[in-house]
Amino acid sequence: MSGVTRTPTHLTQGGTADAGIGASTLRPDGTLKVTGEFAYSSDLWHEDMLWGFTLRSTVAHAEIVSIDTSEALAQSGVYAVLTYDDLPTEVKNYGLEIQDTPVLAHGKVRHHGEPVALVAADHPETARRAAAKIRIEYAELPLVTDEASALADGAPLVHEHRDDHHAGHVPHPNIVHRQPIVRGDAEAAARRADVIVSGEYVFGMQDQAFLGPESGLAVPGEDGGVDLYVATQWLHSDLRQIAPVLGLPEDKVRITLSGVGGAFGGREDLSMQIHACLLALRTGKPVKIVYNRFESFFGHVHRHPAKLWYEHGATKDGKLTHMKCRIVLDGGAYASASPAVVGNASSLSVGPYVVDDVDIEAIALYTNNPPCGAMRGFGAVQACFAYEAQMDKLAKKLGMDPVEFRQLNAMEQGTLLPTGQQVDSPAPVAELLRRVKAMPLPPENQWETTEGADVRALPGGLSNTTHGEDVVRGIGYAVGIKNVGFSEGFDDYSTARVRMEVVGGEPVATVHTAMAEVGQGGVTVHAQIARTELGVEQVTIHPADTRVGSAGSTSASRQTYVTGGAVKNTCEHVREKVLELGRRKFGTYHPAWATAELLLEGGKVVTDGGEVLADVADVLEDEAIDLELEWRHRPTEPFDLRTGQGNGHVQYSFAAHRAVVEVDTGLGLVKVIELACAQDVGKALNPLSVVGQIQGGTTQGLGVAVMEEIIVDPKTAKVRNPSFTDYLIPTILDTPTIPVDVLELADEHAPYGLRGIGEAPTLSSTPAVLAAIRNATGLELNRTPVRPEHLTGT
Repeated sequence: MSGVTRTPTHLTQGGTADAGIGASTLRPDGTLKVTGEFAYSSDLWHEDMLWGFTLRSTVAHAEIVSIDTSEALAQSGVYAVLTYDDLPTEVKNYGLEIQDTPVLAHGKVRHHGEPVALVAADHPETARRAAAKIRIEYAELPLVTDEASALADGAPLVHEHRDDHHAGHVPHPNIVHRQPIVRGDAEAAARRADVIVSGEYVFGMQDQAFLGPESGLAVPGEDGGVDLYVATQWLHSDLRQIAPVLGLPEDKVRITLSGVGGAFGGREDLSMQIHACLLALRTGKPVKIVYNRFESFFGHVHRHPAKLWYEHGATKDGKLTHMKCRIVLDGGAYASASPAVVGNASSLSVGPYVVDDVDIEAIALYTNNPPCGAMRGFGAVQACFAYEAQMDKLAKKLGMDPVEFRQLNAMEQGTLLPTGQQVDSPAPVAELLRRVKAMPLPPENQWETTEGADVRALPGGLSNTTHGEDVVRGIGYAVGIKNVGFSEGFDDYSTARVRMEVVGGEPVATVHTAMAEVGQGGVTVHAQIARTELGVEQVTIHPADTRVGSAGSTSASRQTYVTGGAVKNTCEHVREKVLELGRRKFGTYHPAWATAELLLEGGKVVTDGGEVLADVADVLEDEAIDLELEWRHRPTEPFDLRTGQGNGHVQYSFAAHRAVVEVDTGLGLVKVIELACAQDVGKALNPLSVVGQIQGGTTQGLGVAVMEEIIVDPKTAKVRNPSFTDYLIPTILDTPTIPVDVLELADEHAPYGLRGIGEAPTLSSTPAVLAAIRNATGLELNRTPVRPEHLTGT
């Protein structure tokens, strides 16, 4: 678009024949990012653009009595002030699954920080000052903040009218979604148990804490449409939600992915997209919105905080007899992805173990707390924290080694899950535990030197709080199971367009998908796939946008599987077109064109025996082969809403962790020394990226174990720590050594046998750290994150 600067560019990647699948090729955007030259969405610019700002509610639940925008409109430099009444169509709400989220609050606000009004001005400070002049009168309403207040008789309804398709099977309007899973007879099995353990567990609200805040630029088009450049996770989902609110057909809302500074689920929902477009269309000028960190905490959903009750039984020889659990997820004010999170939490609540008799219930609540939705691990994280604590309790009560107890009950290929689905690909749970336990342990008392304690290596670090007097070491283990891809009958497909042509005498492939590159390295993998399937060295990755078919969301560990599968599939069809063209041109000169298995390698057509038949450049000449195709994995089906039975998932991934911690029992401080991980990845398409993903997921699990939690005041439902001053995330000084053992057991149903990897390490790292702290202190610790007062009793 004329006037737009620092927009996404084509990434051209040179390579060699050995830079295909299985090679640790470097990322084309890596150098740009570490040198500060990469164009993130917050860097977008247009010479005549305005700045947008969102005014948010200061209370959590209230009627809007009045809104006075006159002072804001009178301020010099202000071009527009919009409220609910200014929305252009009858479509006022949006949402991933349930359209219950208003573009701007109407009649009432349901959570602290809800958008109420928009301002466009010629300077960001002008927009902020104008927004501060908008006068809103609120009449506060009773709050719904937890299960007791949500489900009590006569409880206030967060949403007065539940007319969505989920409402029919829930016993209360304040329940977003409910999923029971019943298999066998848990009560009868409990009577056969020699030991029974139970526990109540609390999982805190975690933020995705991506470093690049929500941002984007909306540019009105000459055709009455709008071009949106934005950091997101799912371009076509954004399109599906934005166009109806603007009153535009989808082909007039053109979305291009801009540089994404992290996501982890927090960009799956809309944030500023509709707001920027509304202001651009109202003013006729480009409008840029960039959140500050405070706004970012209110601008995206968070991980569901959870309360979980579990009961397990086992025989005296260590075999699990039954499991009962109830999982309550706080979904906050709007549905977001809560129904799918409930499905994951319930269906994976048993963990990677064989348990024939189960009684499971998972629900998500509507409350006046901040909305919660997708975050790395997606419901399975909360469940893993609880079931792994239960495994340690059972092992201790039985006098068994915690790893051996897990191995004794580990699922394997062929295991029937509580949902009735059979695990039909490798499930090396016992082997991963064996591998992670066999890794060398870090030396003890590394902080001891000939000159005394090196305080930098102790809990508390450079704060010089201890010299090792009360420091004890603990070791803990955990293993988890995570589904890959969208589940429960969702049409989970992706689209890839591949063009092959001759440029400068060499064959070049261009790969165009709508995959959101959010840091996972898909741009590298797509080039590797094209090199492998088409035998080219030069691959260009076209910027992701909505001018190509949907690639689905960059979430659920699905992109390498599904969009990688789409790229592979389209490349295979392009290759066949090249070979067909070659047969027509040269088939009469060599019988191998008709009789041999033909491949494209190193820019040449070769037989499977290695004989060169032609240069690809000579086959194509001035012709280009350009195909756009959809690709789907095998279908899934919804879980039964009464019994939870159904083939709901397409694939599973497994990871195991061993945590080594040191705890200062006097001060309640924890230092994680090491977080070793063993994970089955099916096939490592890019081993360097695989290890990076595992280490990144492990670090996020560490964060929620010992420091990360959004604090919501239970009396006001207001967020108390919306800043990186008060919401702490692990820095390089908090991150331990993370050795990784990668296992490759191919899944025959997946492209190249690969297995989605991004989320699984986030599951087991948290309970492994908690297990290690319990091992060091002897405390039960049924809550995360662990705080100093939990360790000292103060």
